[in-house]
Amino acid sequence: MAGVWQDQGHRVSVLNGPAGKCEADLIINHIDLTVTPVDHLAYLRCFPKALNVAVVDISKRMISKMLVRKGEPYHGRVIVKSDLNSSGSPEASLALKGLMPPSYCQVLPAYHVFDGVDEVPEVIWNHRAVIVERFVPERSGEFYCLRTWVFCGDRESNSLSFAQVPIIKQKDVVRRDVVPEVPDELRQMRDELGFDYGKFDYGIVDGEVILYDANRTPSLGTFRREEFMPRVRHYAEGLASFL
Repeated sequence: MAGVWQDQGHRVSVLNGPAGKCEADLIINHIDLTVTPVDHLAYLRCFPKALNVAVVDISKRMISKMLVRKGEPYHGRVIVKSDLNSSGSPEASLALKGLMPPSYCQVLPAYHVFDGVDEVPEVIWNHRAVIVERFVPERSGEFYCLRTWVFCGDRESNSLSFAQVPIIKQKDVVRRDVVPEVPDELRQMRDELGFDYGKFDYGIVDGEVILYDANRTPSLGTFRREEFMPRVRHYAEGLASFL
């Protein structure tokens, strides 16, 4: 999107941290960490407008309404996830360099589904790096479904992906449909979490909107440039709603 904005005549600067002075009409919180550091937040608030300045913590414990705690009388399937975004890999990279506490070196690269809470190992319940949630996937016939809403200001896209595996990654998708309508409940969640720009993964199960993940630094995966540029230009137009 930065390249599109430059083509439109905007001056775009990329800052690696809060040091130094920069004159700008708008700054974007595009920090690839689950929790925005305090010094970065202070720097963001020095600018006339800051996107996602309210999105301080996107950990699963902060956004999830499906958490299962040890001892709760829940009898359905559960899923174990990393509490941190991107399995905690950005934090682990910094921890290996001595820039974050050693406890952040642990990464949970894969999700795990258990048939019930009794099957969850004891070490999971006592581990701050992971969370246990109700496993409530959206289904359509033989397929598992994942809905994805990407937005920047007033520009957005909303899609429904189908796969034959419960944990859906890009490589698993067998079909993806455009879904024009974004549920009002999801828009309310966006407002409550303070997102100006980002991506929500969600499902609709028995009429209930369930937010699986919220990301303030989304990417378009492994798509070739010519395929994703129309979408990038679409999202980039959302900048105008902030200026």
